[in-house]
Amino acid sequence: MTEDFYHRTAEYVAVLLRQAWRALGPALADALSDLDTSGGPVVDIGAGTGLGTAVLAAALPDADIIAIEPNPALRTALLARCVEDDDLARRVTVLGTDAHSAPLPDRLSAVIAMNVLGHFDPGERRALWEILDGRLIPGGRALLNLQPPTTAVTVPTTPMARVRIGGLEYFGAAAAEPAGPDTITWRMTYRVERQGDVVTELTASDLWHVITASALADEVAEYGLRLAVTDPEHELYAITRV
Repeated sequence: MTEDFYHRTAEYVAVLLRQAWRALGPALADALSDLDTSGGPVVDIGAGTGLGTAVLAAALPDADIIAIEPNPALRTALLARCVEDDDLARRVTVLGTDAHSAPLPDRLSAVIAMNVLGHFDPGERRALWEILDGRLIPGGRALLNLQPPTTAVTVPTTPMARVRIGGLEYFGAAAAEPAGPDTITWRMTYRVERQGDVVTELTASDLWHVITASALADEVAEYGLRLAVTDPEHELYAITRV
């Protein structure tokens, strides 16, 4: 479902997510500010169009970065971002695979997974914790955000962003309904408008796995890892070795 979702919505994701990253970017950069990257590269899981990848590169100017993005439409935007920036082109390796099958080195200084954890079912989450347990260097960390809701509840339709490009405005809204004990179905509505008139409109749905911070802390602890909140305002968490 997720693959089809991004095939349909990539152009809107590319336009509308920038507003969210205006707040998330500085929070992520601050959480990375004291990280030593001499022990291995930094991995960006679900890099999308590269907004987080650019934050990593700016915050960690000496780091090699592996950006993982399986969706070809989003990956095209990511590669275009990298090739237009000499620093990104030198330091960022883009992999068009999923996180679990990516050919990663044995030692990683850090891993980030922004706006992505809900795409992983419980088994896929545990496979990710195994990667961290086996490859995260002492003193390294993984950073992720837990987007609300963290339980299977109804989310009323909520505007996300509105962005003008030339003579057109791009608009997005989100709503969700429970799909199971630990899943919700997001229903996204995207529109392109010209002077208030709808040019195009798209609705798309995606399954999302929810988990509370306390349950996630218990889950990662099984792999010798510790979860700690680093920025409550942006629901940003760090995972480190115990």
